[in-house]
Amino acid sequence: MTKKWNWGILGCGSIAEKFSSDLKTLPNANLYACASRSKSKAAKFAEKFTYAKSYGSYSELVADPLVDIIYIATPHSHHMEHTLLCLNNGKAVLCEKAFAINSKQSDKMIQTAKKQGVFLMEAFWTRFQPAFLKVKDILENKVLGETKMIRSDFAFNGPFDPENRLYNLDLGGGSLLDIGIYPVFAALQAFGRPDEIKTVAQFSSTGSEESIAILFKYDNGHIASLQSSFAVHSDTQSEYWCENGFVRIKMQGIGSTKVEIWNSNNKSEELEFNYPETHGYHLEAMHVMDCMNENLTESPLLPLSFSALLMETLDRIRDDSGIKFPADKT
Repeated sequence: MTKKWNWGILGCGSIAEKFSSDLKTLPNANLYACASRSKSKAAKFAEKFTYAKSYGSYSELVADPLVDIIYIATPHSHHMEHTLLCLNNGKAVLCEKAFAINSKQSDKMIQTAKKQGVFLMEAFWTRFQPAFLKVKDILENKVLGETKMIRSDFAFNGPFDPENRLYNLDLGGGSLLDIGIYPVFAALQAFGRPDEIKTVAQFSSTGSEESIAILFKYDNGHIASLQSSFAVHSDTQSEYWCENGFVRIKMQGIGSTKVEIWNSNNKSEELEFNYPETHGYHLEAMHVMDCMNENLTESPLLPLSFSALLMETLDRIRDDSGIKFPADKT
């Protein structure tokens, strides 16, 4: 008989709503409890998504003995604090990306998870998407020869609001940690740790980074060109340039991704990966429960070592571009 896992949601914002909507589609996931700093907000969230319990504090959530797994959906700036709260209370954690503000924080999270022997994974949902897995297979099997260059972007032009978390330095605001992390992820998955990083960044009036261009250089000749921005629109896609063709993966919108494969013989193929009933977050939740069923304390597909590499790389980008957060001083 398949075990049902009791999920808790820490933070009842928009990303938690999408995740909860997807979680409801999984037969082995029980929407058990949610928590917010506002008891009324938690109660409304619980009613909307049929959680059995709601709490007006995070400490109450982690103290509930029936909670198995907690999804952390608070701003980047609070990920370490909330992850440590859960881990130290024996709760498995799926923590939204960016994992933390910097490597110092993420290292503490990882060390605590290992010390407590409790499951911890970064919620990098794209790692589990069929489209990404297809591209990964093509590149690793050198279907188009060796991959030598990557171009990846993520940008949208939203209204400037100095009060919004995207521009708030105290909350880790800026395009890099919010959406630039996706192009960085794409490069690290394909090429690994870059030997050299060069950046150019544009800052908003709040001091947050609004747009950034990043160049990864590798001693073996590989290059990755990455961009993110809150000031312009882009196709939001990743292109992998190989010796004998290229692969392009493009987000078509929520629940739809397209992969285009072209080879130097002028043959092309387009593949559509659709999951219209969900936002795509159900796949990472499924994987977490699979890991829990096997008594694992970290994911074999998205290990903590990769999250550490990702955070280290983000730190290097920030060092080169001059992106600073108040949390760096603590």
